[in-house]
Amino acid sequence: MNEDKKTVRIYTGPTMIANGLVARLNHLGISPIVKDDHQSGITGGFSTGVPNQVRLFIRNEQLDTAKSMINEYFTEVGEPLIN
Repeated sequence: MNEDKKTVRIYTGPTMIANGLVARLNHLGISPIVKDDHQSGITGGFSTGVPNQVRLFIRNEQLDTAKSMINEYFTEVGEPLIN
């Protein structure tokens, strides 16, 4: 598989912060993958995952474009920066 088509996790944490990051990524034309195991479990009829915890992923090829905006947002909300 092409390395650019692989995804990289950019965030794990509360849904509210993730939603703000998704909005900013969308503004850049990037549609992240949102994984919410708890909500998926509820929908499937069983409970798993941590409530109010989501993971966000973007394609490797999008990371360079998004990195400065992600770190700017993380600075605003008090989250650790990505490398």
